[in-house]
Amino acid sequence: MAKSDLDNANPTVLSVSQLPSRNLAKGHVRKGPDSKYDHILFPKQWWAGSSLNTDPSVWTSDEDEDDDLTLATEEPIDEQEIYGENYDPSSCTYLLSTISDPEHPVTLGQIAVVRLDDIHLSPSPAERLDPNTLTNVEVDLTPTVNHCSLATVIGLAVRVRLENALPPNYRIIVRMKDGSHAQDDQVNKQLGDKERVAAALENDTLKGIIEKMLETCV
Repeated sequence: MAKSDLDNANPTVLSVSQLPSRNLAKGHVRKGPDSKYDHILFPKQWWAGSSLNTDPSVWTSDEDEDDDLTLATEEPIDEQEIYGENYDPSSCTYLLSTISDPEHPVTLGQIAVVRLDDIHLSPSPAERLDPNTLTNVEVDLTPTVNHCSLATVIGLAVRVRLENALPPNYRIIVRMKDGSHAQDDQVNKQLGDKERVAAALENDTLKGIIEKMLETCV
């Protein structure tokens, strides 16, 4: 794509060191999914064995005492973990911040399309004593320009990433931040309609774009 054809030819790009991060406790090693490419859109859900859930038993309703102990010690997923734990590939799971922009060789975190402050969990991690609690994950995206023609594509990539990464008790809401896009109502309706999302993801060209965007997530 020629530079003149880009929605925003010169977006402000943050360095990795400027992005919000949190160092993991020593010895707490996180790993990404086993496969990322050909099954990226409709893979077998890998949350049960992923870094976000090191023991599949914690997502069951088993009343066994051992399970109760696991439930009590499991750290709840928080906003920082949704955004991206830190930037050491050997010790974290990347969720949203390292998704690639479809126009530029940078990530959504680097151009502030995805921002830590615009990720909201309800109930909050402190209120979730049981990891099976139904939890809303709301992600507000901020396009670099208010006429961004790829806003829906970016939103779909974020939604696919979260749906493939999080346990089934997480309800995902992805939308454009109020006033950030000239057609935010239309884009938000597309992103919030499961049937329209499913139809969009059947498009081979769109699937290819999203796969490419998610290649940088590990």
